[in-house]
Amino acid sequence: MTLSDLPPTPAPDPESDETHKERVDRELGELLQGLRVAATGVQVLFAFLLTLPFSAGFDKVDQTGRWLFYVAMLSAAIASICFIAPATQHRIMFRSKLKELMLHRANRLSVVGGIALALALTCSTGLVVESYLGTLPAALLAGAVAGLSAWLWFVQPLVTLSRHGGSTRDSV
Repeated sequence: MTLSDLPPTPAPDPESDETHKERVDRELGELLQGLRVAATGVQVLFAFLLTLPFSAGFDKVDQTGRWLFYVAMLSAAIASICFIAPATQHRIMFRSKLKELMLHRANRLSVVGGIALALALTCSTGLVVESYLGTLPAALLAGAVAGLSAWLWFVQPLVTLSRHGGSTRDSV
């Protein structure tokens, strides 16, 4: 994304006392804080997955379980990278007057990170359940995890935006 990709600076909101700069500062701070929470969770999952192959009994995991493990581990790594990137970029680009660019980039990275995290959670659930209960229960429970995360993280907010005319403006 370049500066020309940014939307034009909007007129001040007559219902808010915030200037455009104050709003961008606040939104970036809120986004970075949310990403810190998500990054912690995905890092715990990633750490668990990194230790799993060295655990007793991992050699008994079948081919399906190994594929679930590989996809979960790769997805957790991608989610971790996406959730950490905005904070790292913020530090590198500190005082560069590119906060709005960082905000848009961080927003996209957080959505990609959320998709990767949903995939990691789905595959991790599938792996654990498959090794104890078999393929069918694993598929059902992993599907439930995928469906719930898809609904709560992506579909429901998009439906809400659609019902409210696609407005992303804060309603105070």
